[in-house]
Parts: sequence; structure tokens; C-alpha cells
Amino acid sequence: MHSTTEAAMNKLQKKIMITLVILTTLTPVGIFLPMFFNAGDAWGEWSAATIRDVIGYVPDGLKKYTDTWKAPLSDYSLDSGDSSVVHQSGYYIVSGLIGATLAMIITIVISKLIIRDGK
Repeated sequence: MHSTTEAAMNKLQKKIMITLVILTTLTPVGIFLPMFFNAGDAWGEWSAATIRDVIGYVPDGLKKYTDTWKAPLSDYSLDSGDSSVVHQSGYYIVSGLIGATLAMIITIVISKLIIRDGK
């Protein structure tokens, strides 16, 4: 019975990792689609100022928490003044790889805990 549970977890881990690899490969879409449609920022990555411009006001919750978190790589870049699409894409991919790697590590640790506790 133990090997059945472990085999099921290994299948789940494999599916999750394949999904993460696919999503990481697709990360540049977040840069190119807004450029293609002249849409400005990527979907959901709007500042309070952008939201105010789009809908006419800033929701109270956003006002309250807008400065709570500062991203380590603001705008996915080491140089926010660099407008090169090639550099932006590279930084975006690196950010995606870092996020996917962290997600994989967390997934592996959690699944190992589940397998160990499920014995």
C-alpha cells in the first residue's frame, strides 16, 4: 500500500513539474501581448495610478495595502530604465524561472511531508 501512495505522489509531482515548465516557457507572453495590443501593463500588474486612470478611483483596500509589498525585482528588471524588449524578456524569463523553482521546491517539500505523514 505504501508504494501505491508513493507512486501516486510521484505522478502528481511529475504533472505539477510539467505544468510549471510549460508556464515558465510561456512567461514572455506577459510582455508581448500587452505590446501587441498596445495595452500598457500586463493583466493584473497594475499600479494604483493605473487603476485610477482606468476606473476613475482607487479602491480603499488597494489604497490601504499598496505600499505593503515591494517586489525584489521591480518591473521584472534590474534596470527599470532599460526599455529593450530583449532585456525585458530575459528578466521576465529569469523571474519566471526563479518563481517556478521556488514553487517546485515548496511542492517537493510539501509532498514529502504528506508521504511521510501518510505512512
